[in-house]
Amino acid sequence: MPNEAEMRLRERLSKLGGMKLLRGTKLSGELARLQDQLDQLRADPTAEEIWQSVELARHVDRPYTLDYVERIFDDFFELHGDRGRADDSALVTGLGKLDGRTFVLIGHQKGRDIKERATRNFGMAYPEGYRKAMRAMSLAGRHGFPVVTMVDTPGAYPGVAAEQHGQGGAIARSQAAMVRLPVPTVACVIGEGGSGGAVAIAVADRVLMQENAIYSVISPEGCAAILWRDAGQARKAAAAFKPDAAHCLELGVVDGIVAEPEGGAHTDVDAAAQLLEQGILAAFEEIDDLDDDDRRRLRREKYRMMGVLASTA
Repeated sequence: MPNEAEMRLRERLSKLGGMKLLRGTKLSGELARLQDQLDQLRADPTAEEIWQSVELARHVDRPYTLDYVERIFDDFFELHGDRGRADDSALVTGLGKLDGRTFVLIGHQKGRDIKERATRNFGMAYPEGYRKAMRAMSLAGRHGFPVVTMVDTPGAYPGVAAEQHGQGGAIARSQAAMVRLPVPTVACVIGEGGSGGAVAIAVADRVLMQENAIYSVISPEGCAAILWRDAGQARKAAAAFKPDAAHCLELGVVDGIVAEPEGGAHTDVDAAAQLLEQGILAAFEEIDDLDDDDRRRLRREKYRMMGVLASTA
């Protein structure tokens, strides 16, 4: 007889299998690959498979937010600045049309070459970035625009200047702003989902995760440095806390996994964008018809239940 943990996993697998992530795609092979992936979730990924996800999530050619924006959104118009201190390039915000409907987009952007990476601070936002994100959220709430966020950061910038500008408070206020939004929201972890810098823009009605993305409270190197005083033990740390998509789904941290082309999203960016677009639209279909008050109530309940232990006695 299946144990309680296995029953919970089967329930989540059933829910994921029912999500119309691939409806309408012409890539027939991807549907079979996703079904294979669901079957494999019953067995724990090996340490090597978990580390492979870490490497693919960080791959230098992996598509970033603006790569997907270019392929998914029409008439995208970027918004700059927090209306207070500065424009943080580590976070991109803007308006665009998806399937004929206006959306607000918020996402991390790492940068490709050395110059752009320095400009965008490797996707690690200062408080100004999260204040810019909150400005976009406010715009969405006022005008009734749904919100899509794309998460891809090692974490919020931990430097002295960021702390002096109120990094912790900005992250907390960004999460609170997302919880209060009356509009439907979908977050997508498209690469690294690191710590508070990630969750600041991921408190959404539905959280999707690409097949080879990772989502965790700390980087494998940071965890290894704390536990074993050796960042070189990152593989061991990743195997221990399991930041891969399969385990995040099992834990209920994310609501669905979006398949990637064979070998990772970087091997075929157009196909990866098509799959991500279909996943986003399917997720919005589930939540579009909710009343605003019900949406906020269900959102609060969703996150309050995370990490809660229920007694069976």
